[in-house]
Amino acid sequence: MLSLSPFLIFTNSCEETIEHTAPAINERDSASVMTSYGVNTLISDSGVLKYRIVTEVWDVNTVKNPTRWTFNKGIFVEQFDEKFHVEAYIQADTAYYYDTNKLWELRGRVRVRTKDGLRFSSEELFWDQNRHELYSHRFSRVVTPERELQGSYFTSDERMTHYTVSNSKGSFVRGADGMGTNSGDSILSAPDSVKSMKRKPTEPIKKTPVTP
Repeated sequence: MLSLSPFLIFTNSCEETIEHTAPAINERDSASVMTSYGVNTLISDSGVLKYRIVTEVWDVNTVKNPTRWTFNKGIFVEQFDEKFHVEAYIQADTAYYYDTNKLWELRGRVRVRTKDGLRFSSEELFWDQNRHELYSHRFSRVVTPERELQGSYFTSDERMTHYTVSNSKGSFVRGADGMGTNSGDSILSAPDSVKSMKRKPTEPIKKTPVTP
């Protein structure tokens, strides 16, 4: 009977350690530098208070190109003059501010109202603070105490005192005194082509006395 001598087999089973790593992130576009909630703050320009911003969420991202502020939950802005009087109210569903070229991009239900009673509404509005102008390439509606303008292109100064509405859908005089006085209106209402005619007074009907 064969007997096998017991023997030990030593094996060198040192396994190399495998590191589980993810690829390096070069562009951290999704990483924000700051996210603030429930914001109600004043913004100054050249040391002068110019705006009040009220928003639910304010996201600041300096990694994206261009760098931007994002307001995905809506924004409400008050614009002040040099004496801290409110000049205009601005409201939008979504807003972006590109601080490199000082450009605001307002989207959604964009509403503007000035101290002079002008009301602007559109789904888009750009505010170039370097050029001090507002413009929109979407259908816009401007209502003043004197008239209503509608068109597919809008441009104006920051104070909305000189504005232009192109490709208009109509111009309607709102006041009883005729046309408005804003020199920036690009569309003027034509005078009525049909004038109301004066009616001659009706002669009284002569009644014949009835004898019993």
